[in-house]
Amino acid sequence: MKTTIMTMAVLIASLLVADFANAQSNRDLQYFTNPDKTGLNQFESPFTTDIEFDGLNVRIGGANTLQFQGITHDNDAGDLPELENNFNLATSNLDFDVQLDRGLRMHLRTYLSSQHHPEAWVKGGYIQVDRLDFIAEDFMGELMDNLRFKVGHMQLNYGDAHFRRTDNGAAIHNPFVGNYIMDSFTTEVAGEVYIYGDAFFGMLGLSNGKLNQSTMESNSSVTFYTKLGYDKQFDNDLRFRLTGSFLASGESMSQYLYSGDRAGSRYYNVMDDGFTSGRFDPGYTISSFSPVGPVAGEMTAIMINPFVKFGGLEFFGLFETTSGQLTSENEDRSYNQYGAEVLYRFGADEDIYLGTRYNLVDGSDTDQEISRFNIGGGWFLTDNVLTKVEYVTQSFSGDGFTGTKYAGGEFNGLMIEAVISF
Repeated sequence: MKTTIMTMAVLIASLLVADFANAQSNRDLQYFTNPDKTGLNQFESPFTTDIEFDGLNVRIGGANTLQFQGITHDNDAGDLPELENNFNLATSNLDFDVQLDRGLRMHLRTYLSSQHHPEAWVKGGYIQVDRLDFIAEDFMGELMDNLRFKVGHMQLNYGDAHFRRTDNGAAIHNPFVGNYIMDSFTTEVAGEVYIYGDAFFGMLGLSNGKLNQSTMESNSSVTFYTKLGYDKQFDNDLRFRLTGSFLASGESMSQYLYSGDRAGSRYYNVMDDGFTSGRFDPGYTISSFSPVGPVAGEMTAIMINPFVKFGGLEFFGLFETTSGQLTSENEDRSYNQYGAEVLYRFGADEDIYLGTRYNLVDGSDTDQEISRFNIGGGWFLTDNVLTKVEYVTQSFSGDGFTGTKYAGGEFNGLMIEAVISF
């Protein structure tokens, strides 16, 4: 009897595996950025496709990362805890991407493990509409040749830096280990409309301004954001892209653009900062310190991103300026962020790269400055496997940090990261 049960169990398992393998035999989706080396420098999902729709297609993917960290930190007070050279908690994502109809695609991402939450939880997802064939075949076909709609509880398309950032386990498109100091990333219920031509494109988006969704009455406001861009591949060697993004949020209890990532940073425990270690959040929100009552926590942000790739040489730039109401003050404050990455990719398939990144955040009103320098490289063992090595150093300066643990603060050291993404 036990032998019969085991035999049946093996047969059922074999059928399930065979069915899964058959379902995964076609992993190509329309208007989709592959989560491997072939998706490098894709930015928005491609606006054209040569993939035909031949029925419902479910693509199950994921990403896993693990880092070895050898970082030390210090400050003027000398009261930071000691760090040891060791491995961080492995982070993992689970992705479902489903081709529902011609030009109709769904994405869903679940964080299986992160620095901030060791348990699994849904990051969010969206529906992307590039054709309206689900209404009628080739419905409004000529108009949809230049339009895209996207709606969901999703990451806002503000700036281009988020296309090169690490999203928990998804780190294969980030040439370095960490993200930018002011990490512009938030997931909110939003809708976006794209219009595009041969090289120019534009986007308009609206979100409800909430990170945690609730129908309870709250002091939150709609967030408006937009992007204009030019992206052209001139020949096999030269590509140029330039985008400008603008985001404005009205009176809200909290502004989440620089605090929306709940997965955690890559530099664990530095400056004794918990899961946001190494980052800076301006803290724009409603102030309760005004003698006339709460002051509106309105916020605006502008980001400009140039990108140039000539042969194996690659440059990505970032200029950002943002202003809003600080939590502990009654006056508006502004911060600027600057970033520059220079990479050289080489090898038969550009599977090896070397590069450097400089990142600076400057708060002139608050006399605060944070600078970071990275140098390192990576090797794509396959399209789905990447190893990175980098040296990072970051420092805090300015009278605005006086009396805090950041006074005279700095950290530096070696990071090694292994990434699997499929």
